Amino acid sequence: MSRIGKAIIKVPSGVEVVVSSSNLVSVKGPKGQLTQQMDPDIKLDVTDGIISFTRATDHKRHRALHGLYRSLVNNMVTGVTQGYSKRQELVGVGYKATNDGNILDLTLGYSHHIYFEVPKEVQVKTEQEKGKNPIITLEGIDKQLVGQVAAKIRSLRAPEPYKGKGIKFVNEVLRRKAGKTASK
Repeated sequence: MSRIGKAIIKVPSGVEVVVSSSNLVSVKGPKGQLTQQMDPDIKLDVTDGIISFTRATDHKRHRALHGLYRSLVNNMVTGVTQGYSKRQELVGVGYKATNDGNILDLTLGYSHHIYFEVPKEVQVKTEQEKGKNPIITLEGIDKQLVGQVAAKIRSLRAPEPYKGKGIKFVNEVLRRKAGKTASK
């Protein structure tokens, strides 16, 4: 049996989990509400503040979906109670980030500014301290959406391996290369 799929989820106080007849799971908490459509072969049972999952058969597809939907619902419960955040750092001379609402204005060494519109479900903050690299902070309740937006921002100027310039996650360890002078 799936190790992840058979693990139970404890529902914190203040969180409401509703399963409709069409296998639509809705999780409502203090930070907002998330919904997820589930496969009809995976059954979700909510009793006494505990969520458990069962699958129809032992087919490979059902085993995979068992763990998948358990993880998705667990991320939804965590998202509506605590939320998720990603912090990114701009490394490079002249690299800047400012925001006006959900419009992110990036200066990344190109001949033009890059304007990136962040979805309304994700809050963005930028901070710039003298002598330190600019930081972009993304916060939201949907783990997948926050990660996808962070990956899209990172792809605008991915860190290069020689000097490490680009957009990287805070505390990310980059694999650095020595360069052509190291061979002498």
